[in-house]
Amino acid sequence: MSDAPVARSESDLPIQPVYSAADLEGFDPEAKLGAPGSYPFTRGVYPTMYTGRPWTMRQYAGFGTAKESNERYHELVNNGTGGLSVAFDLPTQMGYDSDAPLASGEVGKVGVAIDSLDDMRVLFNGLPLDKISTSMTINAPASTLLLMYQLVAEEQGVEAGKLTGTIQNDVLKEYIARGTYIYPPKESLRLITDIFAYCHKEIPRWNTISISGYHMAEAGATPAQEVAFTLANAKEYVRAAVSAGLSVDDFAPRLAFFFVARTTLIEEVAKFRAARRVWARVMKEEFGAQNPKSMMLRFHTQTAGVQLTAQQPEVNLIRVALQGLGAVLGGTQSLHTNSFDEAIALPTQKAARLALRTQQVIAYETDVTKTVDPFAGSYVVESMTDDLEAQINDLMQAVEDKGGAVAAIEQGFQKSEIERSAYRVALEIDSGERSVIGVNKYVMDVEEPYEPLRVDPQIEVDQCAHLAELRSKRDNAAVEAALEQVREAARGTDNLLYPMKDAIKAGATGGEISNALRDVWGMYTPRETF
Repeated sequence: MSDAPVARSESDLPIQPVYSAADLEGFDPEAKLGAPGSYPFTRGVYPTMYTGRPWTMRQYAGFGTAKESNERYHELVNNGTGGLSVAFDLPTQMGYDSDAPLASGEVGKVGVAIDSLDDMRVLFNGLPLDKISTSMTINAPASTLLLMYQLVAEEQGVEAGKLTGTIQNDVLKEYIARGTYIYPPKESLRLITDIFAYCHKEIPRWNTISISGYHMAEAGATPAQEVAFTLANAKEYVRAAVSAGLSVDDFAPRLAFFFVARTTLIEEVAKFRAARRVWARVMKEEFGAQNPKSMMLRFHTQTAGVQLTAQQPEVNLIRVALQGLGAVLGGTQSLHTNSFDEAIALPTQKAARLALRTQQVIAYETDVTKTVDPFAGSYVVESMTDDLEAQINDLMQAVEDKGGAVAAIEQGFQKSEIERSAYRVALEIDSGERSVIGVNKYVMDVEEPYEPLRVDPQIEVDQCAHLAELRSKRDNAAVEAALEQVREAARGTDNLLYPMKDAIKAGATGGEISNALRDVWGMYTPRETF
């Protein structure tokens, strides 16, 4: 018998050197798997998966001005991108205009600055919004950006009913791992359920939320924690919507999810399969969903930014290819592949194109799209799927025991669990137990020079000048009256999106609308965890 230590997965589960049929003793294929496209959707949410057409290939992009980002979007569409994914700068994500004191030095840095309807017009100028799907990584101000997008589409002659895409709109994970929250959890949930109701009526093909484990994984969550805490948040959103009077089958088919794909390919495939199975049972057994679409866990995947290295950055091309392959083998509905230079700065145009080409090679040069769920029946994958399912259920129960996702967030539970996992990984890297090529193994004495993309600081000056011009030309009395209607709705129970849309039409900026809600709801102050 070998004295070698037992290998452990990212979720700290044992990995056997050899798996056999004995590891699946008692395994019930009908209950655990079903057919592709059938409950419990372990084998995929659609019967044909990629044998009919590949996943949606998205590239997350946005930097500097709306004009610069628009040029990058045209480049990506011309190179075969089927869906756009918008990155917003930090002030936009936090509900501040570019001329706000807190925005100083951050305008256009990590994404595009969108202050007003004018900026949104420029961002999507010349792009066929009835033919492309747009994902917007925006959370606390998601309603404002969605309404701006709808208004731009309508100006282009595109009916809202034809729009397809997703807003991330997942504020609960911001309290856990990312930090771009504005309002307290209760008020944030109110705004999210208003979005559900608005889109059900006005933009029926839009995915109203992308419930995200990605950012928790980037903060250090294990695969099991990533799924468990994401699905626990999802349950909280469903409960809030039901409490607001919405029927599960009216909004649940438009729920979407967002996960990471790491380099640990086998565990990632098992993770995605386990996530589908757990969510299907939650929706059927706990919420009584009748529509099979309400039970489908449809998800977007992004390759792991936290695993990119600034050292020997070209090695990231290999990492991203493996991560993208894992997402595809796991049955993702859309995929963003990171650019190899993202650990250094915003992606260059060439790097973004290579990232897209990575997906195209997987889709059109390999055979993994020729059959549905290629790993089904694999001893190791089925065993790992079961193990992960059990751990996910245990973690979700731990959240329930604390009163649900919001109560657990307020107690600091998820955050502290993720921080412990992140600390374990950091220790493993520091000790050399965990290999990171170019960082603690196969290190180069001298790194080759690389010229990153830089954002021009003039962007902030120009954005502020544009805001000043906008405010000087609009009817400020009409804007203030419209903002007061937003405040009034926030004090009551009316759907907020209708007065917000009127305010945008009147010329209100995104920051002004967020400030109107701050006036009524205040801002969230997190509890420190140690």
